[in-house]
Amino acid sequence: MRVTNSRLQSLAASFKPRTSDVHPTPYSWINTSVPGSSTGKLAGRSIAIKDNISNEQAPTSCSSSILQDYNPPYTATCVQSLISEGAYIAGQTKMDEFGMGSQTTHLPPFYTPIHNPASPSPDESLRSAGGSSGGSAAAVAEGSSWAALGTDTGGSVRLPASYCGVVGLKPSYGMISRRGVIAYADSLDCVGVLGRNIDTVEQVFNVISQPDEGDMTCASSATRSIASQISQQHIPGNGIEGFRIGIPRAITQNVPPSLLDYLKGRGAKVDEVSLPSINRALPAYYVLASAEASSNLGRFGGGWFGSPLEREDAREGESGEERRKRIRTEGFGREVKKRILAGTWALSADEFNNTYLKALHLRQLLRREYQTLFRIPHPLSSPGRISNDGVVDMILHPTAIRTAPILGKGKEAAKGSNEYQQDLLTVPASLAGLPCMSVPSGKGSDGWPLGVSLTSQWGMEGLVFRLGRAVEEWARGL
Repeated sequence: MRVTNSRLQSLAASFKPRTSDVHPTPYSWINTSVPGSSTGKLAGRSIAIKDNISNEQAPTSCSSSILQDYNPPYTATCVQSLISEGAYIAGQTKMDEFGMGSQTTHLPPFYTPIHNPASPSPDESLRSAGGSSGGSAAAVAEGSSWAALGTDTGGSVRLPASYCGVVGLKPSYGMISRRGVIAYADSLDCVGVLGRNIDTVEQVFNVISQPDEGDMTCASSATRSIASQISQQHIPGNGIEGFRIGIPRAITQNVPPSLLDYLKGRGAKVDEVSLPSINRALPAYYVLASAEASSNLGRFGGGWFGSPLEREDAREGESGEERRKRIRTEGFGREVKKRILAGTWALSADEFNNTYLKALHLRQLLRREYQTLFRIPHPLSSPGRISNDGVVDMILHPTAIRTAPILGKGKEAAKGSNEYQQDLLTVPASLAGLPCMSVPSGKGSDGWPLGVSLTSQWGMEGLVFRLGRAVEEWARGL
């Protein structure tokens, strides 16, 4: 069932700000308050936020039973920036528990499901909205919010954007403050933006992409200034004339030939490039993300976080260790427990050198390969100098290996639905910390949306937006 604006209004009027118990909806909490400020860069705009981004006005549960009814004591920096510019927080959106998943199907039992609203016909089988930011992508695609914030660890904004036919940006690591974002994997997590078009995404990005002394990983004003200067020196103007675009030959999924012809016609140069380590990115990502998750999620199950019931639920004769084991066993879902165990194993004394350190090595190899390809120097390594050693300014490839998978069970649903494989084309940019944006690129043979990803040097979001607009213009003519 597709959730409409009128349906959301009727739901909001009929129950307190919590998720519907009956109807599929992308929201875990709906804001019933009257929109506030009429001034600011985002005045009157409704923006949904993912359920792992702290909002002191609402429960922030990460779609997990272990954090059910947890109310954070403060609002995340990125959300506060939206509110300061007049945005209205439409609600919080469902997600794969703690961000672990690619279909937003890892939900607590008391949540209703999320359905992809981009169906080409009413008779289509229900399909995944992608994950883990599937709720945010679905909210934008159905039109119940103008834009949405998600988080992207290994593709969690870009994959749902591709499946739902919207634009999804994962910025450069450190470009948007993570203060107030409940951590999954610290070295990979990024706050991302979803919108129906690039103008919307860029407007939101420009508001929330600010230095923050409360986040030690957030880029400083000086670094941002250097990145901006390099971008303007490298390719001045507003068009894409002079862009050099690389197509990784290791990726077997094809970019539409008509898109490449269109970009060439606009003055861009397109060539194949080599990224040998891209096929090893997926196993490296899951080792590193699981290892960091096992550490980050160690804080849950005591008494500082979670519902009041959890803190008060003392059982006679139960030791502290037994209580913690029970709470974590009952509170975490199957996928989360699986990744915690995998990460703990990778960090164990017997496997640390053979697993975790090898994954770090593969990550470093991939980063070097990207830097070898880019003509644009990294703002932190070569400030103010234009490098001619590389060959491209942008990497272009499909966002996903397929269109949105069918939900449910059976042969039709199982075909191509392996969750980990769905991250195959999104994790390389995450491991390298580079900006990457998924832009709609037409429909697959089944009529469902497809997207292409644009990746550039760290801090070059402006160039990504410029090339993205060219892709957007081409897609309008399909």
